[in-house]
Amino acid sequence: MPLSDPDQRMLLHDVADRLNTVADHIPLPDQIHPGPALSEILDDEVRHLGRLLGFLAGESAFRHRAATRSPARPTTTVRRTTLALANAAEPTGLALAALGGAVHHLGHLTNLSHQVPGTARDRAITTERQRLEDRLGDSRIYLARAAKHLRATADTRTPPAATAVLSPSATTPPSRSR
Repeated sequence: MPLSDPDQRMLLHDVADRLNTVADHIPLPDQIHPGPALSEILDDEVRHLGRLLGFLAGESAFRHRAATRSPARPTTTVRRTTLALANAAEPTGLALAALGGAVHHLGHLTNLSHQVPGTARDRAITTERQRLEDRLGDSRIYLARAAKHLRATADTRTPPAATAVLSPSATTPPSRSR
């Protein structure tokens, strides 16, 4: 049974909330402290984001199959919701890739911390830290973009179906004069 229009909107808001929750758990630049705690945060958020991306891909596939198999044409709201979920997959995937980059740079920072101190190491640490911050920031930006698009789609009302207005002469029987 297809979801009602309000349920379609609630679905989009729910997915947007979930994307925002992941973004909220990604540390801001002044909260970044390379080490095991950041590794745990990245591990958790990569898993959450991977599940969300899987949901978006699965929901898109399910909706396309349903549209193909159903004798009834999908409503405008269903089509718009399906497209919004599919569109959210790209920035969600980019956010996941950015988190993958953050894991990469965190690994380099950890390795650098075990090297002999010196100017070259300090410069490399500064560079890797900036790259780590950039990837975390990129991820938050992509997630915010996806959530904003989902909310905008959810809050766009489908215009009511146009109905033909009958003229008064068509609705009243002609009078007969005797």
